Amino acid sequence: MAHATERKRVGYSVDGGVAILELNEAPANCYSYELMRELDDAILAARFDENVHVMVLRGAGDKFFCAGADIGMLQRVTPTYKYYFCLHANETLNRLENTPKLVIAALNGHTVGGGLEVALAADIRIARAGAGKIGLPEVNLGVLPGTGGTQRLARLVGKARAIELMATGTTMTFEEAVAIGLVNKIFAAERFMDDVLAYARQFVPPARAAKAVGSIKRAVQTGLEVGFEQGLALERELQQQLFQSDDAREGLAAYNEKRKPAFKGK
Repeated sequence: MAHATERKRVGYSVDGGVAILELNEAPANCYSYELMRELDDAILAARFDENVHVMVLRGAGDKFFCAGADIGMLQRVTPTYKYYFCLHANETLNRLENTPKLVIAALNGHTVGGGLEVALAADIRIARAGAGKIGLPEVNLGVLPGTGGTQRLARLVGKARAIELMATGTTMTFEEAVAIGLVNKIFAAERFMDDVLAYARQFVPPARAAKAVGSIKRAVQTGLEVGFEQGLALERELQQQLFQSDDAREGLAAYNEKRKPAFKGK
């Protein structure tokens, strides 16, 4: 059964094992320190909720996923505040990336600047057909993508392409972004969120062993940042933990008994 908790800047609801986190700051869902604090709280709520297996992050409305940091706020505050603002935003997105539950960014509108940096911390990006532009144009403001963009974009699309995209400030359509691996999928506009949630629910028990999905995410996220041998060691440790899980016992038994498994996420 669905339940919801009202937040001023970040909506949070849970339905059928999927937590929906909605950036809600009109008109362009730009983020401030206050919004990032609420996003941080929502990520932790989803992390600790044993009934949540997947997170879907979206923007309110249908014009913007997120247009990045609040530029007016950045003009007003001191350089020291800006530094700590960026540090906290990095910590929040790291928490999203490190949570061993699948995170899907539902790009329902323009996803530019810091908005793309938020989306890059998700595991899968699904865009609404024809809904907007995507890119990191911070160079046009005389700055660089400072919320993980330089690091995550390079890891996703490769060093040379990432440097070119950021140095030129290029924005592109979602359809163009699919071609370079920046966006995973595009869903039709008419039923976008319904289709995103249907996609997300395939990773929820009993259909999928959510614990294994989370371990796959952790193995990839952490393994790519360490040496190959250390990555293999992490993979072995995670596999051993899974072998001791109820879902692994169920999956192996169902295979041998030639039936469909009923996973519990445990």
